[in-house]
Amino acid sequence: MKQTLVAKLKLHATPEQFKTLRATQLAYRDALNYVSCYAFEHGKMSNKVRLQNATYREIRTRFKIPAQMACSIPRQVGATYQALWTKVKQNAQARQQGRTKKRYKGLDQPPKYISPTLTYQLGHDYGFKTEQRVSMLTLQGRLILSYTGYNQHVALIEHEASLGAAQLWYDKQGQQFYLLVSLQVETPDPLPERQTNVVGVDVGIRYLAVTSTPQGDCTFSPGKRIVAKVNHYARLRKRLQKKGTRSATRRLMAISGRERRLKQDANHVVSERIVEAHPHSLIGLEDLTDLRERSRRRTGKKATKKQRKANARQSKWAFAELQAMIAYKAAKQGSMAIKLDAHYTSQACPMCGHTSPANRPNKGLLFVCQKCH
Repeated sequence: MKQTLVAKLKLHATPEQFKTLRATQLAYRDALNYVSCYAFEHGKMSNKVRLQNATYREIRTRFKIPAQMACSIPRQVGATYQALWTKVKQNAQARQQGRTKKRYKGLDQPPKYISPTLTYQLGHDYGFKTEQRVSMLTLQGRLILSYTGYNQHVALIEHEASLGAAQLWYDKQGQQFYLLVSLQVETPDPLPERQTNVVGVDVGIRYLAVTSTPQGDCTFSPGKRIVAKVNHYARLRKRLQKKGTRSATRRLMAISGRERRLKQDANHVVSERIVEAHPHSLIGLEDLTDLRERSRRRTGKKATKKQRKANARQSKWAFAELQAMIAYKAAKQGSMAIKLDAHYTSQACPMCGHTSPANRPNKGLLFVCQKCH
């Protein structure tokens, strides 16, 4: 089985090379916004071939973009519009079925690309050389830069892994360029019949993850300390947004990156702990697809102040990221993660299957089956 990883490589550039990379990134972003406006004005077009035929010459002459990048830009914009059209159709179907009354507004105006992230194609725009060097295409021709990264990822790049597309990412706070390379590595195929145990993972706010086995073994990953910091960032963000000055905006960018790293680190720690504690297991995860549309809770002006606070609290954590980390780490350990319908699973006994709200006394902190005890 092939598994996709992302290697984050730190690029070491001279001041002249830094300016060249930055200029290439900004030109690429401006070209993306130009093609996005063109697609919006011509029927919100998502066909990549038609977009490329219509905008390729303008991209080359106006933005001085190299040939392969000029082909990648319409493809990226076409993929964005295709994803937006999918959401529009899903929203129309949900409104027809009465699951929501909100209209999706993602195509009311052309998508705007803000982050200057540049996509490179292997063999055309970038390639690896010996002695931890990489060759990258820019507006001024090719640059050869040295890089450093996680030792295991560097070893995979040099020997085993098959490489894919890469992204040139700029950390504005640290003023540093990184190359995010897609790697495909071979892992053992985790077949269900090879698993020796079953474990269910329930995600939440009070406890980021709770695992349970049919034998009644449970582990809890509390989120009290992490959530307190997240709430602090939310209060700080509210004050800075109300202030609205340029220094407040810079401060908002700094704390947003800090909060993102805090959540990502917590998810890494929790997922690693779960996977290492349950090797060769069938791991059941909650299917959280369209959870906000499926949940019958009041939002906006119809909700009370208490309900709005609860909605904000439930929306703060990256549960999909946590589940994705569990899934890919489980595959590396020989385990297998599957998505399951989460309805009433927190009230069901893992031994006899009896389902009742009375199984969760003490505000849900305990589980005592009322049938088999």
